[in-house]
Amino acid sequence: GKQDPAKRGVCSNFLCDSKPGDEVSIAGPSGKVLIMPEENPEQKYIMVGTGTGVAPFRGFMRRLFGESNPQNKAYKGVAWLFLGVANKDSLLYDEEFQIYKQQYPEKVRLDYALSREGPTNKNGGKMYIQDKMEEYADELFECLDNGAHIYFCGLKGMMPGIQGMLEEVCVSKGLKMEEWLGKLKKNGQWHVEVY
Repeated sequence: GKQDPAKRGVCSNFLCDSKPGDEVSIAGPSGKVLIMPEENPEQKYIMVGTGTGVAPFRGFMRRLFGESNPQNKAYKGVAWLFLGVANKDSLLYDEEFQIYKQQYPEKVRLDYALSREGPTNKNGGKMYIQDKMEEYADELFECLDNGAHIYFCGLKGMMPGIQGMLEEVCVSKGLKMEEWLGKLKKNGQWHVEVY
């Protein structure tokens, strides 16, 4: 089929268009924001991404389910992906994720928020990633209270909506958002890499 020119990835196409011997400068984020703790084979990972922010989570899923490695063989936890995109055409790596879900139905959860297609949020508006997360708020809070790690990657514009939703849930549970979030950060469970 024809390639949609509006969906050409800048970096991947730059690399694909490079010729052998071309000099390429590479720089990227530094630090350890998106490192998976692997000490506990029952660790729960909650991954929240928008658009191309799903790319590191593809790496997580491959590490847990697609590679032959000691972590993969020993893993007994749950990897839960929330992905927010405009429409089904924008669900990057979905075929791969669906294979993992089929092979490991007890270990893989996929929840997609399609803002331009599909169901609406509880108020009848577009379904954004914070709305999809809110549908599972009690379960998410329980997972986090029990040591799950949560990762955010994608456009920084997603964070105010997510944090607003989390604050509303905290209020409904009689929690103070600053204290609850502070505990997650102190315990190293809160990981944010947005751009």
